[in-house]
Amino acid sequence: MVSDDVPPHRAVPSGRLSRLGQFGRLAGGVAGGMIAEGARRLADGERPKMRDMLMTPGNFARLADRLSHLRGAAMKLGQMISMDTGDLLPPELSQLMAGLRDRANHMPPQQLQQVLAREWGADWRRRFKRFEPTPMAAASIGQVHRAVTKDGRDLAIKVQYPGVRGSIDADIDNVATLLRVSGLLPKELDIGPLLEEAKHQLADEADYHREGEQMTRYGALLAGETDYVVPKLDAEFSTGQVLAMDYLAGVPIESLVDADQGERNRVMTALLSLVLRELFEFGVMQTDPNFANYRYQPESGRLVLLDFGAARPVLPETSVAYRRLIEAALAGNREGVKAAALDAGFVGEGAVARHGERIDLMIDVVLAKLNEPGPFDFGNRGFVELLREPGTAVASDSAAWHIPPAAILFVQRKISGTALLAARLGAEVDVRAMVAGQFGIVA
Repeated sequence: MVSDDVPPHRAVPSGRLSRLGQFGRLAGGVAGGMIAEGARRLADGERPKMRDMLMTPGNFARLADRLSHLRGAAMKLGQMISMDTGDLLPPELSQLMAGLRDRANHMPPQQLQQVLAREWGADWRRRFKRFEPTPMAAASIGQVHRAVTKDGRDLAIKVQYPGVRGSIDADIDNVATLLRVSGLLPKELDIGPLLEEAKHQLADEADYHREGEQMTRYGALLAGETDYVVPKLDAEFSTGQVLAMDYLAGVPIESLVDADQGERNRVMTALLSLVLRELFEFGVMQTDPNFANYRYQPESGRLVLLDFGAARPVLPETSVAYRRLIEAALAGNREGVKAAALDAGFVGEGAVARHGERIDLMIDVVLAKLNEPGPFDFGNRGFVELLREPGTAVASDSAAWHIPPAAILFVQRKISGTALLAARLGAEVDVRAMVAGQFGIVA
């Protein structure tokens, strides 16, 4: 959830009318940008199309700036769209939404004071030896401060932006309307179910009592583990909109890119194993794959696990679907993979009917890579180029568009994000041995 590079502060619009006004200003700014771009192109002797006038760097900057100012669901939805349906969206929109992941501004001191006074009382500062006014991280729903209590507890305190929780439904609907009206979101793509699921997910993430319970649950599930450490909830300072936990030192997990190969392999083996345990053993998964949700402790080699607002149950049928898919994949069974993907809703009937040969080719490419002897080299992305042409052809056919069920989407979001981190670190992991030995999945 967090970013170490925190931009300057801006007050969060907390009232319904003020947030609606921000959307109005955004629409007006985009319209003005379109007029200016159209005039420029006409002056150059061109006949501009609506899409060309809309998709300008200036308009993208306006949209990103306004959503990052609003924070909350408006910004979070942009992040979710980019990670969940990015392959189905125009590249320009995917790039814009992806850029929102680390753009949050933090609250100015006066607004922070108001929030904490409401949650802890006007004399809250007397309860601390030190409270760092500048957050060490800021994201879409809240910002994190370090503090030391009077009795010496070293805490990380996540403070929710005002108005975020009550504006979730309206913000998501407003963003979706802007994308529809602008033409950036294809009319043929029905994202209604995804939007409804996003509302439920974001309501859960904005409930800090719930997140505290999930953090405690993960702490119990991983108690005694040597690879992971989970912060402990500090109930005294936690409320529905403030989450206090013990501060755990660590460095960004991306810094492991400079570590030796063996350590990168060990860390990613531990993370991939955790994902499989969530899917097949725990019955719950933290579904936000943001790299900042992991920290690395160089001294102990442990992984600090953070941000449990996106933890959600894994349905038994979802576990069964993934087991079938993995078994078929490890057996090199193309038809089995395709059947499992169709049954689970990974791919739609329309795509298979219209692009059967392309989908078969894509499955064959993945199976060949997965079943190479030895550890899976996540850093070798050559096979992705082989997928690009058939994948683009399928994605460009509106009749083949399909969004998987939400239960699958959120799990796949975590799996894909973990694989992306493994690629970033250039890790090599014996995936076949892992799933066979730990979960009894054999080819």
